Amino acid sequence: MKREKFNELIAWKKSTSRKPLIIRGARQVGKTWLMKEFGNTQYTQTVYINFEKNKRLHSLFVDDFDIKRVIIALQAETGLTIDSNTLIVFDEIQAVPEALTALKYFQEDAPEYHIIAAGSLLGVALHSGISFPVGKVVFMDLYPLTYLEFLNAVGESALVEILLQADWKLITAFKSKYIDRLRQYYFVGGMPEAVLKFTENSNFREVRDIQKQILETYEQDFSKHAPVGIVPRIRMLWNSIPAQLAKENRKFIYGLIKKGSRAKNYELALSWLIDCGQVHKVSRVSKPAIPLKAYEDRSAFKLFMVDVGLLTAMGDIDAKTLLEGNAIFSEFKGALTEQYVFQQLKSTDEYVIYYWSADQSTAEVDFVVQYKGVVVPVEVKAEENLQAKSLKVYTQKFNPQVALRTSMSDFRKQDRLINIPLYGISDLKLLFTK
Repeated sequence: MKREKFNELIAWKKSTSRKPLIIRGARQVGKTWLMKEFGNTQYTQTVYINFEKNKRLHSLFVDDFDIKRVIIALQAETGLTIDSNTLIVFDEIQAVPEALTALKYFQEDAPEYHIIAAGSLLGVALHSGISFPVGKVVFMDLYPLTYLEFLNAVGESALVEILLQADWKLITAFKSKYIDRLRQYYFVGGMPEAVLKFTENSNFREVRDIQKQILETYEQDFSKHAPVGIVPRIRMLWNSIPAQLAKENRKFIYGLIKKGSRAKNYELALSWLIDCGQVHKVSRVSKPAIPLKAYEDRSAFKLFMVDVGLLTAMGDIDAKTLLEGNAIFSEFKGALTEQYVFQQLKSTDEYVIYYWSADQSTAEVDFVVQYKGVVVPVEVKAEENLQAKSLKVYTQKFNPQVALRTSMSDFRKQDRLINIPLYGISDLKLLFTK
């Protein structure tokens, strides 16, 4: 399974100022596989330690942070001799907070070692008073497979190459293939285990079973790792997300969780889900100017899930409804499409993502993206509808350099307005380089 982040890992290995690397991401997005694959293909050997499973090494970092002593213990545990061509992997590192602190001393006292750490609940751990090695580590965020990675996984690498060349005439010639695969991606999503199962037999029922298991694992994490007092609120907030996204206005409404609910009742629950990487918060901006963060309205936001396939699973949307279309399904199709577009934009970490809505009207632009000093509005349409009234209001008010509308329609450019097919949204950066 080809992951785009692999290239970042290779660059990290070659860096002359390399520091210990921490990979962040929700549970089951493929962190462990990526680290092991990187070790297997780029190093002579890999020393892999999972701190949730290996209790014997928990005491290793308690007394001191003598790196020579740590290396000796790792060699004794694994039976391997660690040298400069060994990758050291600390998985689920949040289970041993002292191991996080030890990364500082790897960087200061033994920079010759190549060390990668990861943790599914790392964001939660970092807000629990852990002594963190600020400035001594670098981060990489891993998300579910993008649409392009999904195409590669299902054997459509030629379609990926065509997209990356931005040859829109050729892309349009293959639009039926792109659209068929896109509808499959809406159902399967990008969780590696679900994608792998789909590549084996294209059995949607088995894919859904895997997605349900992942969702169950997430819910088990609520009870196992979250403070007892907020577990019911985490669960209620989590289960409200499909209903939140099904609204025409997808602004998060606390009253949908439970009648009479207020923000203060769910702040900790929301923070916990964000720290786990299971949801992403996209705030409103009052004005699309640089930097967008200066105009953030923290009281208004949308919530998106980690993966579009998990959203279809939570909504119990069957494959036939999704692949063939259904009039009853039209409203939620918009929610899935917006989730999909957000997921593609978020996967690169190169965009600052907000949304915009007018103060005194119903005009709302689905996403406002900051990229290399430019603010770009992005209007999302689930079908071929090219009516974008809110985008028109935005354009008249703010006069942007470029405005994007993404839909099932073909690529077209009308002055500053560009319509890009939904299956080409992963290629957004190419629009800024042409």
